Amino acid sequence: MALIAGLAIASVHAQSRPVKMTFSGTGGASAIELKVPNTNTAEENVEGQGNLGRFTFRNVRTVATAPQSTASCMGLFFPSAAGGGVFRFQDGSLLKVSLTQGGDCIDLVQMVGHCTLTLKIIGGTGRFKNASGVLTYTETAVPILADYTNTPVYFTETGEITGTISGVAGGEDNSGNQQ
Repeated sequence: MALIAGLAIASVHAQSRPVKMTFSGTGGASAIELKVPNTNTAEENVEGQGNLGRFTFRNVRTVATAPQSTASCMGLFFPSAAGGGVFRFQDGSLLKVSLTQGGDCIDLVQMVGHCTLTLKIIGGTGRFKNASGVLTYTETAVPILADYTNTPVYFTETGEITGTISGVAGGEDNSGNQQ
């Protein structure tokens, strides 16, 4: 029995693997309205590559309209309450995620935002049909366009996505080639 249990545990761990991807793109207000009170809807559209292959990612989420206090942010912190997104990989596979926590820390001195989101993998299509896991989306946003009140509304975004994924069929290396 111990041998069978050990093999089962090893099998589960063998299917789980780390994720490390980098990206760049843009962000701003979204045309999609999530209708959560006291929030605006934001959207990130990024492209990148990593150990799962080349990808695009579109994320839509709520952002509080008023900052909240937190020990982890020395600027203004705007939490996110709801959201989700889809990664699209070169082979056409989709990886779906939902937001579990996170938000934006705005440094008014440096005029830069730091966003950290925790994303739960909720399946997908193709090689991600049975995927599960948790990803951390970490981004730096720099304003490139402001509205008439001089409030930034459009941003460049760079960052990385790390975490662990399980239940993936096949895979790609950094060049997007099947392994």
